[in-house]
Amino acid sequence: MTEETTGSEAEETEYYILPEEAIQYLPTEWRDQIEAMAADGRAILKSVDSELSQLSRLTHSSINLVTLKHIKQRLTDYRFQPTMEAILENEMLVTAFVVTYARLQQGGLATGFSRDALPSHLRPFHDDIIELRNKRFAHNAGHHSVNDAMEIGFKDGRFDVRLGSELRVQIGGAPEWQELVNFIDGLMAGRLDKVMSKLTEKTGVEWIYPKGPPPEEMKRAN
Repeated sequence: MTEETTGSEAEETEYYILPEEAIQYLPTEWRDQIEAMAADGRAILKSVDSELSQLSRLTHSSINLVTLKHIKQRLTDYRFQPTMEAILENEMLVTAFVVTYARLQQGGLATGFSRDALPSHLRPFHDDIIELRNKRFAHNAGHHSVNDAMEIGFKDGRFDVRLGSELRVQIGGAPEWQELVNFIDGLMAGRLDKVMSKLTEKTGVEWIYPKGPPPEEMKRAN
């Protein structure tokens, strides 16, 4: 139920929340009207069950997307120093980026995206990320960026073993990763817009959600 008050400058609407348990104590006319409205609402939602399921799946993807954007920003802000701590910090961020990207791309519940959905000039960088994930971070499968640097010497009648690894790193991640993330951001936003448009079309009632401006890369592509 609502009560409307009109002022000289603007019209204000006050909303009163009525617990479902209290409906039975309302006058019959009010109760019948509320129950009819609730039945209509349930029927409308039932008619767009498929779209609402899509919306729910996209919500799961948005968590990975927000995480990916945060990690990329951390990589962009990263400033290298010639210390083991700085090298490990970069390695940690690259690992998080690659694993999160692969999780978003592969999706689950039909929420991922295909390589073909990307612009042709970004596909090699997508391939590099997936290879990093498969051969370096998810599995120890001999990625070209990691090599054995063990040294064995012989002195005073005994072997002296020095363990080590040669690690090739991209400081701050590849520059093209930012463009890739921005494109995926726009791709996911476009999917969400399509679902919302379908909900509006099927129900005859406008559906909206809070959103900001589209990424610059997507605006230029359009």
